[in-house]
Amino acid sequence: MKTLVLNVDRDDDFGRKAKVISPIIGFEKNLAAANKLGQADPEDSDLNAIFSAISTYNQLKKEGKDVEITTICGNINVGIKSDEILAKQLEEVILKTKADQVILISDGAEDEYILPIIQTRIKVTSISRVTVKQSKELEDTYYRIIKLLDDEKVQKQFILPISLVLIVWALFVLLDMASSGFGAILLTLGGYMLIRAFRWEKMIANLWQEIKSGFLTGKLSIYTSILAIVILIANIILTYNQVNLTDFSPNVEFLPILYFVQNIIWGIVAAGLLFVFGRAVDIFVRDKKTPLFAYIAPFSLIAFGFLIYAVFGALYSSLINGPENFTWSPFQSLSFIFYIISGALLIFLGLVIHHFMKDIRLSKEKEIEIEENTRKIAEKN
Repeated sequence: MKTLVLNVDRDDDFGRKAKVISPIIGFEKNLAAANKLGQADPEDSDLNAIFSAISTYNQLKKEGKDVEITTICGNINVGIKSDEILAKQLEEVILKTKADQVILISDGAEDEYILPIIQTRIKVTSISRVTVKQSKELEDTYYRIIKLLDDEKVQKQFILPISLVLIVWALFVLLDMASSGFGAILLTLGGYMLIRAFRWEKMIANLWQEIKSGFLTGKLSIYTSILAIVILIANIILTYNQVNLTDFSPNVEFLPILYFVQNIIWGIVAAGLLFVFGRAVDIFVRDKKTPLFAYIAPFSLIAFGFLIYAVFGALYSSLINGPENFTWSPFQSLSFIFYIISGALLIFLGLVIHHFMKDIRLSKEKEIEIEENTRKIAEKN
């Protein structure tokens, strides 16, 4: 019966720090990996775990047992992704070593989350958790904090949100808006937690890379997007100030909201048109053809503006004297009918142009495909 001494590195310290490719199978390869990790980070707990696995392997070898040693590594994003990698590597190791049972070596409870995964694939006969003996000085609180700050996982999970809170608070204090700082902190933490919950980190990182490359390559969409954001923010501030300066009927609490939406809508439309224009130009420069969304997006945005402006404007006019004096006359006015019909016509026109251009593009692509196939046939003959 063959025994496998299995060391688990769930967060892939060997790959990240020592640049070792896993799974690491065999005594010599594990010893070399331990030496590389020791040179990269001599205080990593995984170093103690792999040397414990090597020691267990040597002891079993002396007893004359059929034994093999291996180390499997996951991913820094500990969780489903990491465990999937570990499960795949474990199956590979079992197939190569032909092991019948496992002795699991772990440096902590985190790595033992994989125990159920191991037990579904091979018999586990023993679990050894490695604890590091430290001198009294190394147990000092300051030392522990410093070491925690150097850990990449701790930095992402704890140091980053604390940093964001401090930066936001400092900005509001400098702007003499300390009373609003607490709300901004809650907003920042809420946004951070939302990003973490939906795992949008990679998407945001890609967006940041796109913004940087846009500045370096001179993409028009970067500048139009910035201008669109500026227009949007300025429009929100101006409309908000206008709402504060307007006297509303106390009988209708949501009247300021109707007024705000009615007056902000064209700023949103202008910002959207700028963004669409920049993206369309960039795609045209890159692909030498106009993207299909450029044919329908402007019509949709302007139609959206017409419809929202008409509906909210009519509601505002109907309720301006209070709910008890509600009137349907604003919904029957020529301006309301004009805006509604114009919005509907713009949507219809946009759809017609979009489908028309799509059909033209598909027919051109079909012609190109036919020409390409004809050329290939001619070359063969």
